[in-house]
Amino acid sequence: MFIEILFLILFFVSMVAVGFYYRKKAASVEGFVLGSRGAGPWLTAFAFGTSYFSAVIFVGYAGQFGWNFGISSTWIGLGNAFIGSLLPWLILGRRTRIMTNHLNSKTMPEYFEARYDSKGLKLLSAVIVFVFLIPYTASLYNGLSRLFSMAFPGVNYTVCIVIMSVLTCVYVLLGGYMATAMNDFIQGIFMLGGIVAVIIAVLNQNGGFSKSVEKLAVNSGWEYSSFFGPDFLFLSFVVVLTSLGTWGLPQMVGKFYAIKDEESIKTGTVISSIFAVVVAGGCYFLGGFSRLFADVDPASGKLPMMNGEVVSYDRLVPGMLENLGPVIIGIVLVLVLSASMSTLSSLVLTSGSTVTLDLIAPLRKKQVSEKGKMLLMRFLIVFFVAISALIAIYQVNAQSGSSVTFIANLMGVSWGALAGAFIGPFLWGLYFKKTTRAAVYVSFAMGVCISLLQLIKSLAGFSFGISFFDDLFFKTSIHSGAFAMVLSLILVPLISLFTKKQSDERIEEIFSCYNRTVTVKATDVLKLEDNN
Repeated sequence: MFIEILFLILFFVSMVAVGFYYRKKAASVEGFVLGSRGAGPWLTAFAFGTSYFSAVIFVGYAGQFGWNFGISSTWIGLGNAFIGSLLPWLILGRRTRIMTNHLNSKTMPEYFEARYDSKGLKLLSAVIVFVFLIPYTASLYNGLSRLFSMAFPGVNYTVCIVIMSVLTCVYVLLGGYMATAMNDFIQGIFMLGGIVAVIIAVLNQNGGFSKSVEKLAVNSGWEYSSFFGPDFLFLSFVVVLTSLGTWGLPQMVGKFYAIKDEESIKTGTVISSIFAVVVAGGCYFLGGFSRLFADVDPASGKLPMMNGEVVSYDRLVPGMLENLGPVIIGIVLVLVLSASMSTLSSLVLTSGSTVTLDLIAPLRKKQVSEKGKMLLMRFLIVFFVAISALIAIYQVNAQSGSSVTFIANLMGVSWGALAGAFIGPFLWGLYFKKTTRAAVYVSFAMGVCISLLQLIKSLAGFSFGISFFDDLFFKTSIHSGAFAMVLSLILVPLISLFTKKQSDERIEEIFSCYNRTVTVKATDVLKLEDNN
Protein backbone atom coordinates (compact mmCIF):
# COMPACT_ATOMS: atom_id res chain seq x y z
CA MET A 1 0.00 0.00 0.00
CA PHE A 2 3.03 2.29 0.21
CA ILE A 3 2.63 3.81 -3.26
CA GLU A 4 -1.11 4.44 -2.83
CA ILE A 5 -0.55 6.07 0.56
CA LEU A 6 2.29 8.23 -0.82
CA PHE A 7 0.05 9.45 -3.65
CA LEU A 8 -2.68 10.37 -1.17
CA ILE A 9 -0.33 12.20 1.22
CA LEU A 10 1.13 14.35 -1.56
CA PHE A 11 -2.36 15.06 -2.84
CA PHE A 12 -3.73 16.12 0.55
CA VAL A 13 -0.70 18.26 1.45
CA SER A 14 -1.01 20.24 -1.78
CA MET A 15 -4.72 20.85 -1.19
CA VAL A 16 -4.22 22.26 2.31
CA ALA A 17 -1.22 24.37 1.21
CA VAL A 18 -3.37 26.07 -1.43
CA GLY A 19 -5.98 26.89 1.22
CA PHE A 20 -3.39 28.64 3.38
CA TYR A 21 -1.97 30.51 0.37
CA TYR A 22 -5.34 32.07 -0.57
CA ARG A 23 -6.66 32.80 2.93
CA LYS A 24 -6.03 36.56 2.60
CA LYS A 25 -8.21 36.74 -0.53
CA ALA A 26 -11.17 35.30 1.37
CA ALA A 27 -11.55 38.11 3.89
CA SER A 28 -14.76 39.56 2.43
CA VAL A 29 -18.05 37.99 1.34
CA GLU A 30 -17.39 38.70 -2.35
CA GLY A 31 -13.81 37.49 -2.03
CA PHE A 32 -14.91 34.31 -0.27
CA VAL A 33 -17.83 33.48 -2.58
CA LEU A 34 -16.57 34.78 -5.96
CA GLY A 35 -12.85 35.44 -5.56
CA SER A 36 -13.65 39.16 -6.09
CA ARG A 37 -14.67 38.24 -9.67
CA GLY A 38 -11.02 37.94 -10.67
CA ALA A 39 -10.60 34.30 -11.73
CA GLY A 40 -8.68 33.85 -14.97
CA PRO A 41 -9.55 31.51 -17.87
CA TRP A 42 -7.58 28.45 -16.78
CA LEU A 43 -8.87 28.53 -13.21
CA THR A 44 -12.47 29.13 -14.29
CA ALA A 45 -12.39 26.48 -17.03
CA PHE A 46 -10.93 23.83 -14.76
CA ALA A 47 -13.28 24.85 -11.94
CA PHE A 48 -16.22 24.37 -14.30
CA GLY A 49 -14.98 21.00 -15.53
CA THR A 50 -13.97 19.52 -12.19
CA SER A 51 -17.22 20.66 -10.57
CA TYR A 52 -19.06 18.89 -13.41
CA PHE A 53 -17.32 15.51 -13.21
CA SER A 54 -16.99 13.57 -9.97
CA ALA A 55 -16.96 10.03 -8.56
CA VAL A 56 -20.62 9.91 -9.57
CA ILE A 57 -19.48 9.96 -13.20
CA PHE A 58 -16.38 7.79 -12.90
CA VAL A 59 -17.81 5.07 -10.64
CA GLY A 60 -21.60 5.31 -10.82
CA TYR A 61 -22.59 6.51 -14.28
CA ALA A 62 -19.63 5.05 -16.21
CA GLY A 63 -20.36 1.65 -14.71
CA GLN A 64 -24.13 1.70 -15.13
CA PHE A 65 -24.33 3.22 -18.60
CA GLY A 66 -21.21 1.50 -19.88
CA TRP A 67 -22.83 -1.82 -18.97
CA ASN A 68 -26.20 -0.92 -20.50
CA PHE A 69 -24.97 0.79 -23.67
CA GLY A 70 -21.48 -0.54 -24.34
CA ILE A 71 -19.07 1.83 -26.06
CA SER A 72 -22.02 3.90 -27.36
CA SER A 73 -22.05 5.37 -23.83
CA THR A 74 -19.19 7.54 -25.16
CA TRP A 75 -21.94 9.72 -26.66
CA ILE A 76 -22.81 10.76 -23.11
CA GLY A 77 -19.30 12.09 -22.60
CA LEU A 78 -19.34 13.88 -25.95
CA GLY A 79 -22.73 15.36 -25.11
CA ASN A 80 -21.29 16.56 -21.80
CA ALA A 81 -18.43 18.20 -23.69
CA PHE A 82 -20.42 20.01 -26.37
CA ILE A 83 -23.90 20.51 -24.84
CA GLY A 84 -22.85 20.63 -21.19
CA SER A 85 -19.57 22.57 -21.51
CA LEU A 86 -19.11 24.32 -24.87
CA LEU A 87 -22.65 25.70 -25.30
CA PRO A 88 -23.03 27.08 -21.75
CA TRP A 89 -19.80 29.01 -22.18
CA LEU A 90 -20.96 30.39 -25.51
CA ILE A 91 -24.58 31.11 -24.59
CA LEU A 92 -24.47 31.82 -20.84
CA GLY A 93 -20.90 32.85 -20.01
CA ARG A 94 -20.68 36.46 -21.12
CA ARG A 95 -24.30 37.40 -20.41
CA THR A 96 -24.20 35.81 -16.95
CA ARG A 97 -21.02 37.67 -15.99
CA ILE A 98 -22.38 41.03 -17.23
CA MET A 99 -25.87 40.81 -15.75
CA THR A 100 -24.95 39.32 -12.36
CA ASN A 101 -22.32 42.01 -11.90
CA HIS A 102 -24.83 44.69 -12.93
CA LEU A 103 -27.43 43.32 -10.48
CA ASN A 104 -24.78 42.76 -7.78
CA SER A 105 -25.78 39.08 -7.52
CA LYS A 106 -23.39 36.64 -5.85
CA THR A 107 -25.68 33.59 -5.96
CA MET A 108 -28.42 32.23 -8.19
CA PRO A 109 -31.22 33.11 -5.71
CA GLU A 110 -29.90 36.69 -5.56
CA TYR A 111 -30.05 36.76 -9.34
CA PHE A 112 -33.70 35.60 -9.31
CA GLU A 113 -34.59 38.27 -6.74
CA ALA A 114 -32.92 41.12 -8.64
CA ARG A 115 -33.95 39.99 -12.12
CA TYR A 116 -37.63 39.43 -11.25
CA ASP A 117 -37.99 41.86 -8.30
CA SER A 118 -39.15 39.11 -5.97
CA LYS A 119 -37.89 38.21 -2.50
CA GLY A 120 -40.22 35.20 -2.62
CA LEU A 121 -38.30 33.74 -5.57
CA LYS A 122 -35.06 34.30 -3.72
CA LEU A 123 -36.23 32.44 -0.61
CA LEU A 124 -37.88 29.62 -2.55
CA SER A 125 -34.88 29.01 -4.78
CA ALA A 126 -32.59 29.04 -1.73
CA VAL A 127 -34.72 26.32 -0.11
CA ILE A 128 -34.58 24.22 -3.29
CA VAL A 129 -30.79 24.56 -3.39
CA PHE A 130 -30.51 23.65 0.29
CA VAL A 131 -32.72 20.55 0.02
CA PHE A 132 -31.44 19.05 -3.22
CA LEU A 133 -27.71 19.74 -3.01
CA ILE A 134 -27.36 17.60 0.13
CA PRO A 135 -28.23 14.23 -1.52
CA TYR A 136 -26.05 15.15 -4.49
CA THR A 137 -23.16 15.88 -2.13
CA ALA A 138 -23.73 12.58 -0.31
CA SER A 139 -23.48 10.69 -3.59
CA LEU A 140 -19.90 11.93 -4.04
CA TYR A 141 -18.72 10.15 -0.91
CA ASN A 142 -20.67 7.04 -1.74
CA GLY A 143 -18.85 6.58 -5.02
CA LEU A 144 -15.49 6.34 -3.28
CA SER A 145 -16.36 3.31 -1.12
CA ARG A 146 -15.76 0.75 -3.88
CA LEU A 147 -12.36 2.16 -4.80
CA PHE A 148 -11.10 2.42 -1.24
CA SER A 149 -12.21 -1.11 -0.42
CA MET A 150 -10.26 -2.28 -3.49
CA ALA A 151 -7.08 -0.30 -2.78
CA PHE A 152 -7.09 -0.61 1.02
CA PRO A 153 -8.78 -3.89 1.97
CA GLY A 154 -9.72 -3.95 5.63
CA VAL A 155 -9.56 -0.15 6.05
CA ASN A 156 -12.73 1.29 7.56
CA TYR A 157 -14.38 3.42 4.89
CA THR A 158 -15.87 5.71 7.55
CA VAL A 159 -12.34 6.84 8.37
CA CYS A 160 -11.75 7.68 4.70
CA ILE A 161 -14.91 9.78 4.56
CA VAL A 162 -13.95 11.68 7.72
CA ILE A 163 -10.45 12.44 6.39
CA MET A 164 -11.79 13.60 3.04
CA SER A 165 -14.43 15.77 4.74
CA VAL A 166 -11.97 17.44 7.11
CA LEU A 167 -9.43 18.22 4.38
CA THR A 168 -12.08 19.64 2.06
CA CYS A 169 -13.38 21.83 4.89
CA VAL A 170 -9.89 23.09 5.67
CA TYR A 171 -9.07 24.48 2.24
CA VAL A 172 -12.57 25.80 1.52
CA LEU A 173 -12.85 27.52 4.91
CA LEU A 174 -9.38 29.03 4.60
CA GLY A 175 -9.30 30.22 1.00
CA GLY A 176 -12.90 30.29 -0.22
CA TYR A 177 -13.54 30.44 -3.97
CA MET A 178 -9.95 31.10 -5.07
CA ALA A 179 -8.58 28.18 -3.04
CA THR A 180 -11.31 26.00 -4.50
CA ALA A 181 -10.54 27.20 -8.04
CA MET A 182 -6.79 26.67 -7.71
CA ASN A 183 -7.28 23.22 -6.22
CA ASP A 184 -9.71 22.48 -9.05
CA PHE A 185 -6.93 23.37 -11.48
CA ILE A 186 -4.46 21.03 -9.76
CA GLN A 187 -7.05 18.29 -9.44
CA GLY A 188 -8.05 18.75 -13.08
CA ILE A 189 -4.50 18.04 -14.22
CA PHE A 190 -4.57 14.80 -12.20
CA MET A 191 -7.90 13.91 -13.82
CA LEU A 192 -6.65 14.51 -17.37
CA GLY A 193 -3.50 12.45 -16.95
CA GLY A 194 -5.21 9.80 -14.85
CA ILE A 195 -8.06 8.98 -17.22
CA VAL A 196 -5.68 8.57 -20.18
CA ALA A 197 -3.40 6.26 -18.18
CA VAL A 198 -6.29 4.16 -16.92
CA ILE A 199 -7.86 3.71 -20.37
CA ILE A 200 -4.57 2.54 -21.85
CA ALA A 201 -3.97 0.15 -18.95
CA VAL A 202 -7.49 -1.34 -19.07
CA LEU A 203 -7.49 -1.86 -22.85
CA ASN A 204 -4.05 -3.46 -22.73
CA GLN A 205 -5.47 -6.18 -20.47
CA ASN A 206 -7.46 -7.38 -23.49
CA GLY A 207 -4.84 -6.87 -26.18
CA GLY A 208 -5.48 -3.23 -27.08
CA PHE A 209 -8.39 -1.27 -28.53
CA SER A 210 -9.19 -3.39 -31.61
CA LYS A 211 -9.07 -6.69 -29.79
CA SER A 212 -11.11 -5.26 -26.90
CA VAL A 213 -13.86 -4.14 -29.28
CA GLU A 214 -13.79 -7.49 -31.07
CA LYS A 215 -13.99 -9.39 -27.79
CA LEU A 216 -16.85 -7.17 -26.62
CA ALA A 217 -18.84 -7.95 -29.77
CA VAL A 218 -18.23 -11.69 -29.42
CA ASN A 219 -19.00 -11.90 -25.69
CA SER A 220 -21.94 -9.49 -25.41
CA GLY A 221 -23.29 -8.87 -28.91
CA TRP A 222 -22.43 -6.52 -31.74
CA GLU A 223 -24.75 -3.79 -30.42
CA TYR A 224 -22.48 -3.24 -27.40
CA SER A 225 -19.51 -2.60 -29.67
CA SER A 226 -21.57 -0.30 -31.90
CA PHE A 227 -21.57 3.47 -31.55
CA PHE A 228 -25.37 3.50 -31.55
CA GLY A 229 -25.80 0.84 -28.87
CA PRO A 230 -28.79 -1.29 -27.90
CA ASP A 231 -31.13 1.53 -26.79
CA PHE A 232 -30.37 4.85 -28.45
CA LEU A 233 -33.60 6.49 -27.22
CA PHE A 234 -32.76 5.94 -23.55
CA LEU A 235 -29.18 6.99 -24.30
CA SER A 236 -30.56 10.29 -25.62
CA PHE A 237 -32.36 10.92 -22.32
CA VAL A 238 -29.11 10.34 -20.44
CA VAL A 239 -27.28 12.79 -22.72
CA VAL A 240 -29.96 15.45 -22.08
CA LEU A 241 -29.97 15.03 -18.30
CA THR A 242 -26.21 14.94 -17.80
CA SER A 243 -25.48 17.65 -20.40
CA LEU A 244 -28.32 20.16 -20.37
CA GLY A 245 -28.43 20.04 -16.57
CA THR A 246 -25.31 22.20 -16.23
CA TRP A 247 -27.25 25.14 -17.67
CA GLY A 248 -29.41 25.32 -14.55
CA LEU A 249 -27.21 24.04 -11.72
CA PRO A 250 -26.21 26.84 -9.32
CA GLN A 251 -22.74 25.44 -8.63
CA MET A 252 -22.03 25.38 -12.39
CA VAL A 253 -23.36 28.73 -13.64
CA GLY A 254 -21.86 30.32 -10.54
CA LYS A 255 -18.45 29.88 -12.18
CA PHE A 256 -19.44 32.49 -14.77
CA TYR A 257 -20.17 35.05 -12.03
CA ALA A 258 -16.50 35.05 -11.04
CA ILE A 259 -14.76 35.12 -14.42
CA LYS A 260 -12.33 38.00 -14.94
CA ASP A 261 -12.73 39.42 -18.46
CA GLU A 262 -13.61 38.85 -22.12
CA GLU A 263 -10.35 37.11 -22.92
CA SER A 264 -10.95 34.73 -20.03
CA ILE A 265 -14.31 33.73 -21.52
CA LYS A 266 -12.81 33.02 -24.95
CA THR A 267 -9.91 31.00 -23.61
CA GLY A 268 -12.02 29.29 -20.96
CA THR A 269 -14.50 28.10 -23.58
CA VAL A 270 -11.81 26.18 -25.43
CA ILE A 271 -10.10 24.78 -22.32
CA SER A 272 -13.33 23.67 -20.68
CA SER A 273 -14.53 21.89 -23.82
CA ILE A 274 -11.25 20.01 -24.34
CA PHE A 275 -11.20 19.04 -20.67
CA ALA A 276 -14.73 17.63 -20.94
CA VAL A 277 -13.95 15.64 -24.10
CA VAL A 278 -10.99 13.93 -22.41
CA VAL A 279 -12.45 13.37 -18.93
CA ALA A 280 -16.14 12.71 -19.65
CA GLY A 281 -15.56 11.01 -22.99
CA GLY A 282 -12.80 8.92 -21.43
CA CYS A 283 -14.87 7.86 -18.41
CA TYR A 284 -17.85 6.65 -20.44
CA PHE A 285 -15.62 5.09 -23.09
CA LEU A 286 -13.85 3.14 -20.33
CA GLY A 287 -17.16 2.04 -18.80
CA GLY A 288 -18.24 0.74 -22.19
CA PHE A 289 -15.82 -2.18 -21.79
CA SER A 290 -17.15 -3.23 -18.38
CA ARG A 291 -18.79 -6.34 -19.88
CA LEU A 292 -15.31 -7.73 -20.52
CA PHE A 293 -14.77 -7.91 -16.77
CA ALA A 294 -18.16 -9.23 -15.62
CA ASP A 295 -20.78 -11.79 -16.63
CA VAL A 296 -24.51 -11.36 -17.14
CA ASP A 297 -26.64 -12.73 -14.31
CA PRO A 298 -28.61 -15.62 -15.92
CA ALA A 299 -31.60 -15.10 -13.61
CA SER A 300 -32.26 -11.48 -14.61
CA GLY A 301 -30.54 -11.47 -17.99
CA LYS A 302 -29.47 -7.87 -17.35
CA LEU A 303 -27.59 -7.38 -14.06
CA PRO A 304 -23.80 -7.80 -13.83
CA MET A 305 -22.24 -10.70 -11.96
CA MET A 306 -18.64 -10.85 -10.70
CA ASN A 307 -17.01 -13.87 -9.05
CA GLY A 308 -20.33 -15.70 -9.14
CA GLU A 309 -22.14 -12.93 -7.26
CA VAL A 310 -24.66 -10.39 -8.57
CA VAL A 311 -23.24 -6.92 -7.94
CA SER A 312 -24.37 -3.32 -8.28
CA TYR A 313 -23.25 -1.20 -11.22
CA ASP A 314 -21.06 0.74 -8.79
CA ARG A 315 -18.78 -2.30 -8.51
CA LEU A 316 -18.01 -2.53 -12.23
CA VAL A 317 -15.36 0.17 -12.71
CA PRO A 318 -13.45 -0.75 -9.52
CA GLY A 319 -13.59 -4.38 -10.67
CA MET A 320 -11.95 -3.38 -13.96
CA LEU A 321 -9.03 -1.83 -12.08
CA GLU A 322 -8.24 -4.47 -9.48
CA ASN A 323 -5.33 -6.07 -11.37
CA LEU A 324 -3.67 -2.96 -12.74
CA GLY A 325 -0.90 -2.71 -10.14
CA PRO A 326 -0.20 -0.24 -7.32
CA VAL A 327 0.93 2.70 -9.49
CA ILE A 328 -2.21 2.72 -11.65
CA ILE A 329 -4.43 2.13 -8.62
CA GLY A 330 -2.70 5.06 -6.89
CA ILE A 331 -3.37 7.22 -9.95
CA VAL A 332 -7.02 6.12 -9.95
CA LEU A 333 -7.40 6.99 -6.27
CA VAL A 334 -6.02 10.47 -6.82
CA LEU A 335 -8.14 10.83 -9.98
CA VAL A 336 -11.39 9.97 -8.22
CA LEU A 337 -10.48 11.94 -5.10
CA SER A 338 -9.70 14.93 -7.33
CA ALA A 339 -13.03 14.61 -9.10
CA SER A 340 -14.95 14.18 -5.86
CA MET A 341 -13.23 16.81 -3.72
CA SER A 342 -13.43 19.47 -6.43
CA THR A 343 -17.15 18.87 -6.88
CA LEU A 344 -17.68 18.61 -3.12
CA SER A 345 -15.94 21.92 -2.45
CA SER A 346 -18.00 23.63 -5.15
CA LEU A 347 -21.26 22.20 -3.79
CA VAL A 348 -20.67 23.10 -0.14
CA LEU A 349 -19.45 26.60 -1.07
CA THR A 350 -22.62 27.07 -3.12
CA SER A 351 -24.83 25.67 -0.35
CA GLY A 352 -23.20 27.66 2.44
CA SER A 353 -23.25 30.98 0.58
CA THR A 354 -26.80 30.47 -0.70
CA VAL A 355 -28.32 29.62 2.67
CA THR A 356 -26.42 32.45 4.39
CA LEU A 357 -27.01 35.24 1.87
CA ASP A 358 -30.41 34.21 0.52
CA LEU A 359 -32.21 32.45 3.35
CA ILE A 360 -30.92 33.31 6.82
CA ALA A 361 -29.72 36.90 6.33
CA PRO A 362 -32.99 38.13 4.69
CA LEU A 363 -35.09 36.55 7.46
CA ARG A 364 -33.13 38.19 10.27
CA LYS A 365 -34.68 41.35 11.66
CA LYS A 366 -31.27 42.90 12.28
CA GLN A 367 -28.89 43.36 9.40
CA VAL A 368 -26.11 40.77 9.45
CA SER A 369 -22.62 42.28 9.34
CA GLU A 370 -19.95 41.24 6.86
CA LYS A 371 -18.09 39.42 9.62
CA GLY A 372 -21.27 37.72 10.74
CA LYS A 373 -22.00 36.49 7.20
CA MET A 374 -18.49 35.09 6.91
CA LEU A 375 -18.78 33.19 10.19
CA LEU A 376 -22.21 31.87 9.27
CA MET A 377 -21.05 30.70 5.82
CA ARG A 378 -18.11 28.85 7.32
CA PHE A 379 -20.35 27.20 9.91
CA LEU A 380 -22.84 26.10 7.25
CA ILE A 381 -20.08 24.70 5.05
CA VAL A 382 -19.01 22.47 7.93
CA PHE A 383 -22.66 21.56 8.54
CA PHE A 384 -23.27 20.56 4.89
CA VAL A 385 -20.10 18.48 4.75
CA ALA A 386 -21.01 16.70 7.99
CA ILE A 387 -24.62 15.96 6.99
CA SER A 388 -23.70 14.63 3.55
CA ALA A 389 -20.91 12.50 5.05
CA LEU A 390 -23.30 10.97 7.59
CA ILE A 391 -25.80 10.15 4.82
CA ALA A 392 -23.06 8.51 2.76
CA ILE A 393 -21.78 6.46 5.70
CA TYR A 394 -25.29 5.27 6.51
CA GLN A 395 -26.03 4.33 2.91
CA VAL A 396 -22.75 2.49 2.39
CA ASN A 397 -23.41 0.41 5.51
CA ALA A 398 -27.12 -0.10 4.82
CA GLN A 399 -26.64 -1.13 1.19
CA SER A 400 -23.54 -3.26 1.46
CA GLY A 401 -23.89 -6.01 -1.11
CA SER A 402 -27.09 -4.54 -2.51
CA SER A 403 -27.69 -4.18 -6.24
CA VAL A 404 -29.44 -0.83 -5.80
CA THR A 405 -27.79 1.81 -8.02
CA PHE A 406 -27.72 4.35 -5.24
CA ILE A 407 -25.23 6.75 -6.81
CA ALA A 408 -27.10 7.18 -10.08
CA ASN A 409 -30.46 7.54 -8.30
CA LEU A 410 -29.23 10.31 -6.00
CA MET A 411 -27.55 12.09 -8.89
CA GLY A 412 -30.61 11.86 -11.13
CA VAL A 413 -33.08 13.18 -8.56
CA SER A 414 -30.84 16.08 -7.51
CA TRP A 415 -29.94 17.14 -11.03
CA GLY A 416 -33.54 16.79 -12.20
CA ALA A 417 -34.95 18.93 -9.39
CA LEU A 418 -32.34 21.70 -9.52
CA ALA A 419 -31.92 21.98 -13.27
CA GLY A 420 -35.62 21.34 -13.94
CA ALA A 421 -36.56 24.20 -11.62
CA PHE A 422 -33.87 26.71 -12.62
CA ILE A 423 -32.83 26.20 -16.24
CA GLY A 424 -35.76 28.02 -17.88
CA PRO A 425 -35.91 31.00 -15.48
CA PHE A 426 -32.14 31.49 -15.59
CA LEU A 427 -31.61 31.19 -19.36
CA TRP A 428 -34.69 33.14 -20.45
CA GLY A 429 -33.99 35.75 -17.78
CA LEU A 430 -30.72 36.58 -19.54
CA TYR A 431 -32.25 36.90 -23.00
CA PHE A 432 -36.02 37.38 -22.92
CA LYS A 433 -37.19 40.72 -21.54
CA LYS A 434 -40.80 39.55 -21.16
CA THR A 435 -40.02 36.64 -18.83
CA THR A 436 -42.41 36.93 -15.87
CA ARG A 437 -42.35 36.15 -12.18
CA ALA A 438 -45.35 33.81 -12.53
CA ALA A 439 -43.55 31.71 -15.15
CA VAL A 440 -40.59 31.35 -12.81
CA TYR A 441 -42.80 30.15 -9.95
CA VAL A 442 -44.37 27.57 -12.26
CA SER A 443 -40.95 26.30 -13.33
CA PHE A 444 -39.81 26.00 -9.70
CA ALA A 445 -42.93 24.04 -8.74
CA MET A 446 -42.81 21.85 -11.84
CA GLY A 447 -39.14 20.87 -11.44
CA VAL A 448 -39.49 19.97 -7.77
CA CYS A 449 -42.82 18.13 -8.17
CA ILE A 450 -41.61 15.98 -11.05
CA SER A 451 -38.50 14.94 -9.11
CA LEU A 452 -40.48 14.21 -5.95
CA LEU A 453 -42.99 12.14 -7.94
CA GLN A 454 -40.11 10.18 -9.42
CA LEU A 455 -38.58 9.63 -5.99
CA ILE A 456 -41.88 8.44 -4.50
CA LYS A 457 -42.49 6.20 -7.51
CA SER A 458 -39.03 4.64 -7.18
CA LEU A 459 -39.27 4.08 -3.42
CA ALA A 460 -42.89 2.89 -3.33
CA GLY A 461 -42.75 1.05 -6.63
CA PHE A 462 -46.16 2.28 -7.75
CA SER A 463 -47.35 2.80 -11.32
CA PHE A 464 -49.32 5.66 -12.87
CA GLY A 465 -51.23 3.12 -14.91
CA ILE A 466 -50.49 5.05 -18.09
CA SER A 467 -47.75 3.50 -20.19
CA PHE A 468 -46.95 6.88 -21.74
CA PHE A 469 -45.83 8.13 -18.32
CA ASP A 470 -44.54 4.89 -16.80
CA ASP A 471 -42.42 3.84 -19.76
CA LEU A 472 -41.23 7.22 -20.99
CA PHE A 473 -41.30 10.27 -18.72
CA PHE A 474 -41.13 8.51 -15.33
CA LYS A 475 -39.32 5.30 -16.22
CA THR A 476 -36.24 6.39 -14.23
CA SER A 477 -34.89 9.56 -12.65
CA ILE A 478 -32.95 10.05 -15.89
CA HIS A 479 -36.18 10.23 -17.90
CA SER A 480 -38.03 12.47 -15.46
CA GLY A 481 -35.04 14.82 -15.04
CA ALA A 482 -34.65 15.30 -18.77
CA PHE A 483 -38.42 15.80 -19.08
CA ALA A 484 -38.39 18.49 -16.34
CA MET A 485 -35.58 20.45 -18.00
CA VAL A 486 -37.12 20.45 -21.46
CA LEU A 487 -40.50 21.37 -19.99
CA SER A 488 -38.97 24.29 -18.08
CA LEU A 489 -37.44 25.69 -21.26
CA ILE A 490 -40.83 25.47 -23.03
CA LEU A 491 -43.15 26.62 -20.23
CA VAL A 492 -41.26 29.72 -19.07
CA PRO A 493 -41.60 31.75 -22.33
CA LEU A 494 -45.06 30.33 -23.00
CA ILE A 495 -46.51 31.31 -19.62
CA SER A 496 -44.73 34.65 -19.79
CA LEU A 497 -46.82 35.60 -22.81
CA PHE A 498 -50.02 35.48 -20.74
CA THR A 499 -48.92 36.74 -17.30
CA LYS A 500 -48.09 40.12 -15.80
CA LYS A 501 -44.84 41.69 -16.97
CA GLN A 502 -42.40 43.89 -15.11
CA SER A 503 -42.55 47.60 -15.88
CA ASP A 504 -40.84 48.76 -19.06
CA GLU A 505 -38.63 51.12 -17.07
CA ARG A 506 -37.40 48.35 -14.79
CA ILE A 507 -36.74 45.95 -17.68
CA GLU A 508 -34.77 48.57 -19.57
CA GLU A 509 -32.71 49.28 -16.47
CA ILE A 510 -31.95 45.55 -15.99
CA PHE A 511 -30.94 45.00 -19.64
CA SER A 512 -29.06 48.30 -19.92
CA CYS A 513 -25.89 46.43 -18.91
CA TYR A 514 -25.79 44.82 -22.36
CA ASN A 515 -25.99 48.18 -24.13
CA ARG A 516 -23.11 49.81 -22.31
CA THR A 517 -20.41 51.07 -24.69
CA VAL A 518 -16.91 49.69 -24.15
CA THR A 519 -13.63 50.24 -25.98
CA VAL A 520 -11.96 47.20 -27.48
CA LYS A 521 -8.90 46.49 -29.63
CA ALA A 522 -9.23 46.12 -33.39
CA THR A 523 -7.92 42.55 -33.04
CA ASP A 524 -11.05 41.67 -31.04
CA VAL A 525 -13.74 43.40 -33.10
CA LEU A 526 -13.68 44.24 -36.82
CA LYS A 527 -14.79 47.76 -37.71
CA LEU A 528 -15.70 49.13 -41.12
CA GLU A 529 -13.10 51.68 -42.15
CA ASP A 530 -14.09 54.95 -43.84
CA ASN A 531 -12.14 54.95 -47.12
CA ASN A 532 -13.11 58.52 -48.07
